[in-house]
This record gives sequence, structure tokens and C-alpha cells, in this order.
Amino acid sequence: MSTRLGQRRVVPIMAVLTTFICIVDGAITIVALPSIAREFALTPAALTGVVVVYPVCLGMMIPASAWLVERYGGRRMLLLSLATFTAASGLCGAAPDLPALVAARALQGLAAGLLMPTSQALLFRTFTQAEQVRLSRLMVIPQQIAPAIAPLIGGLLITSLSWRWVFYVNVPFGTLAVLFGLLFLAEHRDHTAGRIDVPGLLLLGAGTATLMYGVCAGPDLGWGRPQVLAALAAGAVLLAVAVRHELRTGEPILRLRLFRDRLFRDTNLISLVGYVPMMGAMFLGPIFIQEARGGTALESGSTTFTEAFGVLVTMQVVGAVYHRIGPRVIIGTGLLGVAGVMVLFATADAGTGLWTFRFYMFLLGLAMGGVFIPTTIASFSTIDRADIGHAATLNTVVRQTGNALAPAVVTTVLVLGASGEERLHPPLASYQLSYFVLAAVAVAAALFAFTVPDGPARTAAATGARAARPRREKVG
Repeated sequence: MSTRLGQRRVVPIMAVLTTFICIVDGAITIVALPSIAREFALTPAALTGVVVVYPVCLGMMIPASAWLVERYGGRRMLLLSLATFTAASGLCGAAPDLPALVAARALQGLAAGLLMPTSQALLFRTFTQAEQVRLSRLMVIPQQIAPAIAPLIGGLLITSLSWRWVFYVNVPFGTLAVLFGLLFLAEHRDHTAGRIDVPGLLLLGAGTATLMYGVCAGPDLGWGRPQVLAALAAGAVLLAVAVRHELRTGEPILRLRLFRDRLFRDTNLISLVGYVPMMGAMFLGPIFIQEARGGTALESGSTTFTEAFGVLVTMQVVGAVYHRIGPRVIIGTGLLGVAGVMVLFATADAGTGLWTFRFYMFLLGLAMGGVFIPTTIASFSTIDRADIGHAATLNTVVRQTGNALAPAVVTTVLVLGASGEERLHPPLASYQLSYFVLAAVAVAAALFAFTVPDGPARTAAATGARAARPRREKVG
């Protein structure tokens, strides 16, 4: 293995590559959902089964990620998860039926549950907070290329070939990332891992899977069905027992005690609630274009991609002003912007032009850019270095829970009170109501964000910026 490039360059490159792969998979899969639904005769509500199985399995693996990194090292776990994710993408494309597709998506989720927190932990162990803020302005460029080109590529592949190629496209990117990591990534390990918390792992895995099954099945089967209610109740009980166990054990699989830190707790709560309207809009957009407007997959992909450019623009501003005004104002303003754009989306109808929708998506990206990085950076401001890996794990759990809730909220509203043909093809009013609901959630998250005591985050960022200024050239 050669590490001549230096880990302060290699680690960001690996983080970009892994994030790129995950973002491409998410953005391109959303464009393919209507095509998948038509092939397997699914209703829009039933699409949650294809979407939610990914974060469900991701959530099952995440609790073990911090321990696995400490036990086997960041390099080994990152490369293993990358290889597995790549192989699972190929299996998704080759799936002969819906159960096989769901199983392959589950394997993708398990791999991503280790991949995402591991790459994030490596970044936070390699760079100071001030360096992370500046680095984010550079890293966001390739990260936003992924969601910008993924819908376009997805639309072209679906129109020219089939939806299966939206999964095959992950294979070359994943293979290149694995090869690069094998050649240049050095081992990263802070200390030896303790014993694994098997009871906590089993309780959290079972509780997450059961609860998310209820969330997944609710929109399709109906929230009042016995099996849905039983799954929700059983999942809640299992998670309650898991929380009790994690707070009492000496070496928990999830260090829930970190939530006693108010800044860490508040920023994660914002992520949980705030991701619902943001990811809900990203989920709803392609369905609206293809179903409500009768557009093609290519039209859908060429319409939603502008969101990425909005995020890119805002992130450059956020990186420059974060240490001056702090995350509270940035995040709160961003969420209010998300709410405003949801209201604009609610005015769209079958006659709304594609360029109008593209403009709305660009505005959504501008607003979302004020939420993503500031919440992450602020959440680590008061966390000890020894807890970074576990904090990254908790962050990922929270964000993926929000990602899983988003399609459930949207599809629930879409089929609210519908039956027969309306469940297969919801009327325009259902889409508009969905956007209004997402706007209300964004407003609630924004109001809470303005109450967050972000003094420690501002102090840490400003202090780090002054200390790192003489060696700025080493970061880029």
C-alpha cells in the first residue's frame, strides 16, 4: 500500500467518492421509481417498500459501525462497505422480480450503514472544525455534481434502456473508489474497541426494522390495519427497551448519553424533522412530473437536477460566513426558505412549465444548502475526540430516520382518503396538499432552529479559524 499522497488529501477524496456513490444511487433511484412501479404494478404508496427498505437496513447496520471501525479500523471497514455496496448495486440491476430487488436494496442499505458513518468519522478525525468548514466549500463541488447529473443520466438510461441501468451505473464508480482506497488510504484507528454490546445491537436492529416496516406499510395498507399498528407498537417498545439498556450499560453500541449535550441533541432533532420536507420534496418531484403532468423519465431528470446547483451556490456562502454568524441563523433561515419553496410547489399544476419547475427546484437547493453542512459541523462542536466515531454514527442514524420518514409522510398524504383508481393515480389536489404539509413541517423545524444555543459552535469555529489561518495552504 502506498500513502504518498498524504492522508489530508486521501481522506477527503475517499469521502467525496463514497458520498458521490451514495448520492447518485439515491437521486437516480428516485427518477426510476415510476418505471419500477409500472413494471411491478405498484401503487405510489407501495413505492415506499422499495424506498424505505434501504434506510431500514441502513439503520440496522449503523449502530455497529462505530464499534466495527474501532475494532477493525476505518480503512478496512470503508473498503469492505464500498465493495459490498458496489456488488449490491449490480444485483439490484439484475433483479428478476420485486422480492429480489428489495433484497438487493436491503444489502445496499446494510453496506451504506457502515459506509456513511465511517467516511464521516475519518474526516472529523483528520481535520479540525475550522478546517472542516473551509473544506466543505471545496468538497461540496464534486458532491453536488452527483445529484446534478444523476437525474439526467437516470432519465437517459431509463428512456434508452431500462430502469435497471440506474443501478448498474454505480458499479464503475464503486470499483474505482475501492481501487483508490486500496492504493492510498492508510489505517485510521484511535484506540482499541471494547466488547460489542450484543443485546443493544439486537434490540436496536429489531426495533428499527419493525418500526420502519410499520412506517413502510402504513401508507399502502392503511394506518389502521392490525399488522401496521402491531409493527409500530412492537417497534416502539423494542426501541424503548433498547434506549433503557444503552443508557445503563458501560459500553453501549450507541452512546446515547451524547444526547445530553444540548447542542448535539438540538442539531440532530433539526436534522430529523428538517429532512422530512427536504427529502420529501425530492421524492415527490419526479412522481409529480411523471404522473401528475404525464412527463417522461428524461423530462423528470432534466427538471429536478437544478436543485444541486442551488445547494452548490449556498454552500460557498455558508462556508465563508459560518464562523461569523454561527449555525443558528443559517439553519433557521434555510428551513424557512424550504417552507417558502414548498408553497411555490403547491401552486404547480398540469400546465406549469418545466422551466418553472426547474426554477423552483433551484430555489429549493438554495434553501437546503443552508441546512446540510451547518447542522453537521455544529453537532460536533462540543463532542470529545474520543466520541467522534459514535457521534458520527448517531448523526447518520438520525438523518436516515428522517430520510425514511419523508416518503412515508408524502405517500400517506397522497393516498389520504383515496380508493381504487385514485390510489394508483392520485389527483393534483393530493400533490398540492402534500407540499403544504411539507411546508408546515419545515416551518416547525425553522422555529426550533432559531432557539438553538449555538454559542459553543461560533466560538469553536472562530477560534479554529484564527488558529488555522497560518497553515491554510495545507488544507486545500
